[in-house]
Amino acid sequence: MAPSRSAFGASPPGGRRQRTGGAGSAASARWLAGRLATFVAACLLAGAAVAQSVSMSGSLGDKALLIIDGTPRTVAAGQTVQGIKVLSVTGSATVVELRGQRQTLPLGGAQVNLGGAASAGGGTQIVIAAGSGGHFITDGAINGKVVRFMVDTGATSVAMSEAEAKRIGLDYSRGQRGLARTANGAVVAHRVSLSSVRIGDVTVYEVEAVVVPAGMEVVLLGNSFLSRFQMKRDADVLVLDKRL
Repeated sequence: MAPSRSAFGASPPGGRRQRTGGAGSAASARWLAGRLATFVAACLLAGAAVAQSVSMSGSLGDKALLIIDGTPRTVAAGQTVQGIKVLSVTGSATVVELRGQRQTLPLGGAQVNLGGAASAGGGTQIVIAAGSGGHFITDGAINGKVVRFMVDTGATSVAMSEAEAKRIGLDYSRGQRGLARTANGAVVAHRVSLSSVRIGDVTVYEVEAVVVPAGMEVVLLGNSFLSRFQMKRDADVLVLDKRL
């Protein structure tokens, strides 16, 4: 008689049919349990090998706020989540290890695939951690040029200084001239349209902005950008989900 086969294509110990009941049945059960554990472990390893994407959205002390496959995760230095090991965390970047290779994730940078290629900016969610003073500040890009944003729900439009506009090559002089109200009173401003505004893996096109002469350390992320999203705040984390 041919030896019996298990569900995993191999014979029980000894290559013979085990009698029901007694020690033989117990040995067969243990063997099947071992084969099942091996099979489950193999499946888990296969699942971990699926391509992932990761970016840094903020930091909370020695912990990095990472966006892994679109899901916010808070990971401390030395911890490993979904195959991504965090090596070090600063306020501007997180160094991670992906499949044995080190990768630096800049704050507010584009999503990085395990293969090392940046994504095309087709994401739908932005996650920003509160910084000092409770302000939501993150790096991003305007028309492909890196800038630093600060969320300002009281601002009608994205707003920047003339110096910042010149730095990123934005010709605001062709924009509509008008007056803008500031804390120091009304000032001459230029209204322009930004071809693209990108934060992390999310890009928004044709965003209204104003350029003012006053000096500003950051670009204010006003409602001409924020209105494209549904906003939700959870403690020190702000989540923006793009309206479809």
